[in-house]
Amino acid sequence: MEFRKVGLITCTALVLANMIGTGVFTSLGFQVAVLPSTFPVLMVWLLGGLVALCGALSYAELASALPSSGGEYYFLSRIYHPAIGFMAGFVSVTVGFAAPIALAAMAFGGYLAATFPGVHPGVASMVVVLLVALLHSLTVRASGNFQVVVTCLKVCLVVAFIIIGVWKETAHPVSFAPKPGDFALMVSTPFAISLMFVLYAYTGWNAAAYILSEVRRPEVTVPWALLIGTVIVTVLYVTINAVFLAAAPLQDYVDKIEVGQIAAEHLLGEEGGRIMSGLISIGLISAISAMTWAGPRVAQAIGRDLASLKVLSATRSGGVPLPALGLQTTIVVILLLSATFEAVLVYAQFAILACSFLAVLGVIVLRWRQPGLPRPFRCWGYPVTPIVFLALNLFAMAYSAHDKPIHALAGAATLLIGFLLYFPLRKRRLSA
Repeated sequence: MEFRKVGLITCTALVLANMIGTGVFTSLGFQVAVLPSTFPVLMVWLLGGLVALCGALSYAELASALPSSGGEYYFLSRIYHPAIGFMAGFVSVTVGFAAPIALAAMAFGGYLAATFPGVHPGVASMVVVLLVALLHSLTVRASGNFQVVVTCLKVCLVVAFIIIGVWKETAHPVSFAPKPGDFALMVSTPFAISLMFVLYAYTGWNAAAYILSEVRRPEVTVPWALLIGTVIVTVLYVTINAVFLAAAPLQDYVDKIEVGQIAAEHLLGEEGGRIMSGLISIGLISAISAMTWAGPRVAQAIGRDLASLKVLSATRSGGVPLPALGLQTTIVVILLLSATFEAVLVYAQFAILACSFLAVLGVIVLRWRQPGLPRPFRCWGYPVTPIVFLALNLFAMAYSAHDKPIHALAGAATLLIGFLLYFPLRKRRLSA
């Protein structure tokens, strides 16, 4: 356990950094495009927080019962079958981390270009990805220290935005009370699609589960990091979206990505908006960093199990899985060069939600199959907690597949490819 150097503060910082990323500063524009009322928009953020909290409680039990790195890859391999685990690992390696990194980098480029008009957003996106990957190629300790610093900066940014929004009055009248038709909207396809975007914004509540092998006392530390991080982010997300909705008319946000800049311009003027855009771009580095750190640990775990992919398990002296980091960075660069923001988001989120669904279902399966398995942390509110997560995830996935079938099919195809790839590779399996 030479590299078990990560404690509760760093674990919680990893969760916060993964969660407070692209989604909260970019997805509101897609929600108000289909939900023309403040009440259902705010409710979708509350519901997203509930889903994330139920997921975090469920993953906390899995992490305490199965304390090893790899996230869904390791969990699903142990609970169901190695082929199911490999499918989840394949999703994590190809899109689960690479796609959110690409999205955060795209948002970084957009916000930086809004601050400095001479900057090309595409070039800025590429440069930040490569620089962060270079930093994480050093040592595990360097990764952890950098993560704590940039996460503190980002949380301070969000809190500052909230304080400004509460303190600064705008000429825009707003009411968060429900209006006629709002409750009907909350059981509609647009609400489900909005929930998909919000669940993307909350993605990352399970981040600490990917680095269990690097954590001190993981069976205790990781569950509390997941819970503390998720609760903090839920409070911040609901509050900052209330600030966004109060700062500017809904139509100003429709289909726009830089919602933070729009809100800041209404609150602080054009120059204030530019300054806030620059600060948000700095905050997005934290999300890029967190996912760059956690993602390669999945490929590393796969490499330990399959001889044909053994190269991915190699680490340098500082404990960094360098080949896995290089693979992930290459995929991110390809996505940056070839895809649009919304297409990447919907495609990736469908596959990610499917893997999270199977993992949380695994809490119930493990309770049934192995009731005597040591569980230092037991999911609060079981079985209601995992069932709520499963039901709401299924709701979002089903409506998303109905509304955007091509993107959902692409996500399903990625799952199928990952599942089928396991079988030609299993003959050279290193360990069970």
